[in-house]
Amino acid sequence: MSDVLKKIESLRDEIRYHNYRYHTLDDIEIPDAEYDRLMRELQRLEGENPELVTIDSPTQRVGAEPSEALETVQHRLPMLSLDNVFAEEELREFHRRVAEKLEFEDGADDLQYAAEPKLDGAAVSLLYEDGVLARAATRGDGTTGEDITHNVRTIDSIPLRLIGDGYPATLEVRGEVFMPRAGFDAYNKKAREAGEKTFVNPRNAAAGSLRQLDPKLTAERPLDMYVYSVGLVEGGELPDHHSDIISRLQEWGLKTCPERRVVTGVEGCLDYYAAIGEKRDSLPYDIDGVVYKVDSLPMQRELGFVARAPRWAIAHKFPAQEELTKVEGIEFQVGRTGALTPVARLDPVFVGGVTVSNATLHNIDELHRKDVRVGDTVIVRRAGDVIPEVVSVVASRRPGKTVRVQLPTRCPVCDSHVVREEGEAVARCTGGLFCKAQRVEALKHFVSRRAMDIEGLGAKLIEQFVEEDRIKNPSDIYTLTKEELAERERMGEKSAENLIASVEKSKATTLPRFLFALGIRDVGEATAASLASYFGNLPAIIAADAEKLVAVPDVGPVVANRIRDFLDEGHNLEVMAKLQESGVHWTDTEPMQVAENGKLTGKTFVITGTLSGMTRDEAKDLIVKEGGKVTGSVSKKTSYLLAGEKAGSKLSKAEALEVEVLDLDGLRNLLKN
Repeated sequence: MSDVLKKIESLRDEIRYHNYRYHTLDDIEIPDAEYDRLMRELQRLEGENPELVTIDSPTQRVGAEPSEALETVQHRLPMLSLDNVFAEEELREFHRRVAEKLEFEDGADDLQYAAEPKLDGAAVSLLYEDGVLARAATRGDGTTGEDITHNVRTIDSIPLRLIGDGYPATLEVRGEVFMPRAGFDAYNKKAREAGEKTFVNPRNAAAGSLRQLDPKLTAERPLDMYVYSVGLVEGGELPDHHSDIISRLQEWGLKTCPERRVVTGVEGCLDYYAAIGEKRDSLPYDIDGVVYKVDSLPMQRELGFVARAPRWAIAHKFPAQEELTKVEGIEFQVGRTGALTPVARLDPVFVGGVTVSNATLHNIDELHRKDVRVGDTVIVRRAGDVIPEVVSVVASRRPGKTVRVQLPTRCPVCDSHVVREEGEAVARCTGGLFCKAQRVEALKHFVSRRAMDIEGLGAKLIEQFVEEDRIKNPSDIYTLTKEELAERERMGEKSAENLIASVEKSKATTLPRFLFALGIRDVGEATAASLASYFGNLPAIIAADAEKLVAVPDVGPVVANRIRDFLDEGHNLEVMAKLQESGVHWTDTEPMQVAENGKLTGKTFVITGTLSGMTRDEAKDLIVKEGGKVTGSVSKKTSYLLAGEKAGSKLSKAEALEVEVLDLDGLRNLLKN
């Protein structure tokens, strides 16, 4: 057997293996990008050696074989896949071929394409007979799919009967079933809490859900569908442009992608690709590219098909957000609050538009759940500006003699004890500012723009000062001199002057900024502002016990104890005093006047949406002054939800928990009684 044939057979076997894992076991091992590379390499080798092509090669199929667990369905019109392009030059070449086939003389600059995002879900066929859903099927291998009618009927966005009139007697609609990101996250969170298996990604979740034998299981999963084409049409006519057909489907009650557009020429395609690429991470669903289709159906018919794909359509893929790489090591980083975060040191890999060499493993429970070990081959994901993370391990590629990673008992930086509070996922170093890692992160936070806003005191400079023990706590920043700064490498006299000026400027601040800058655990900007508004001055906050702190909006029992623990540490009070002695100051305000037996005493409110005639902060002050408490999330303990326009998910949760919902008039009525 020749080397080329061996390589071809090896690729076929590997692709078949991954088809089996995905389509039969619902358990993917490799990211789409890796699968695409395997397929493209096989296509290349078979293209160079056509005598070696066999009828059972994966390249001769549109998809994978259907599962034997479901009834099979024969597609009267094949559900073909699309060819892919990855680079601008490849797209221009596609457009050139289209123009040439259609005999355009001007390069087809005015040729119109229907463009839409390429959803990352599962392709599905819906067959309507006289407007009634008669059958739903997976794509399968393009000619034979699986009957999933029982599961598709559970998806709310898929009409069981078309609305309106004018639809053909037989209408086959094709589209993508997907799981929105929010639903995916919620489902996995619930699964983790129940100790059940989670899905790797939304695409896997959608495909696995559709292939359940019990529709009750599918019904529990938040699936959606956008339609993007038609197949078999009998007993009626449709428009002669693809975009008009999709609009017609929408009129008949089928859901279509709101991002679809008609664009002109290859430049229009490229502009659309760039625009969708910018929106990619903010979309509520996963996509892996965009699809362009010649909009004119007569032109589509003229262009025709190749063996497994239409000549009139192409998928323009985005750079992969998931890639394979190896774990070279696993280390524990120490954050500002002492939290130990396991980090995988990776063999560098290009993913999500950047080279990634580190990826978070979140916490020890996640590390153990995924069972990541040094030497493993893993899937790494990076979407947008999100910190890269290890998604899963490719178990079949694990080397022998790997060791399960354990939580350190001592801090890897300062050797202090590591503790893990009951019920918490995070373990923490007990070293506080003695731990240089915590000190560095605490100082970075202290000088950040939303805290003390000391421009010019960057991470590298802070790390140097901490390593030298020149800055042991935030108050030491205010003892820096221009002379010692100017002597530092790459600093210079002008930079030193600017930094000292920035330090001096930061002395005039506000109490909320000061409180936020201290880095008290769980005290963010909103909570710091609430503390300052409620008490008016720092001594009152220091003197407040946990009971008084709980009365503050946005402060619950846990946060109150965090604040009290911080203030009970003598060295924290010493640092706060030194900062004020250094000149850090602010203007105190009058404490909020709270009625001891107000009309809302004992009542807990959540505010959501846009209020008419009053800001949310004004409403909050009104509630608090009458003894009420305002929190950020709806729970069984919530007395009222004050809801304005565009209330969103908090309104839904309140209704589910049977929490009384008020508008501003309702609040005013409570205050009158």
